[in-house]
Amino acid sequence: MKADKTILVTGSSRGLGASICSALQADGYHVIGASRSGKAPDGIEAIACDIGEYQSVKDNLKSVGKMKSLYGLVNAAGIASMNLAISTPPETIERIIRTNLIGTINVNAFLAKRFVRNKGGRIINFSTIAVPISLKGESIYIASKAGVEGFSKSFAREMADFNTTVNVIAPEPIETDLIAKVPAASIQRIIDQQIIPKQFTKDDIVDLTRMLLSESSHMLSGQVFNVGGA
Repeated sequence: MKADKTILVTGSSRGLGASICSALQADGYHVIGASRSGKAPDGIEAIACDIGEYQSVKDNLKSVGKMKSLYGLVNAAGIASMNLAISTPPETIERIIRTNLIGTINVNAFLAKRFVRNKGGRIINFSTIAVPISLKGESIYIASKAGVEGFSKSFAREMADFNTTVNVIAPEPIETDLIAKVPAASIQRIIDQQIIPKQFTKDDIVDLTRMLLSESSHMLSGQVFNVGGA
């Protein structure tokens, strides 16, 4: 019964995270959203949490970490800044790395104990197709997401003995607030480098998320799914 399974979705206040929350709730899961603003789509329990700060994770996700029903983590929180490394302010570099990489590690490591006790679960982290194509002007963002991929592959081995899978979804830019200020020409350059050169939608990512959360995905772990192909 999906209603007996709790899934925590970070980045629940908007964009892809909010879409995933709504879709999983419609599928019958018990969904909890976490975001810095403490917002989630209507009808979904929301928690205010800054995943880039471990103390915030420890304090605000404590109740989630005690749930025997915790089945999945979808770590969709992330920020981006399209800038050449030479012109990126140090505080922006730190903010991107802290949210995307350290934040991912914080939530994964904190909730891992619950997955171990539950003897199973599903973890999905998010990267970007900009990593394999080495997109110009996103070196800091790419560094943070390449770290997510490396961490997730190794973490998958650590969690394998506990029947918990860890995978990464790496989509192309999807029409969300995250890329609102990115020029259309830059988006097109990414799409042109994909194996399937067309722009995907949030629904495509939601469907892949559903698959990786399903029981049938029990033999998939440590994988990076480059949506669009690279």
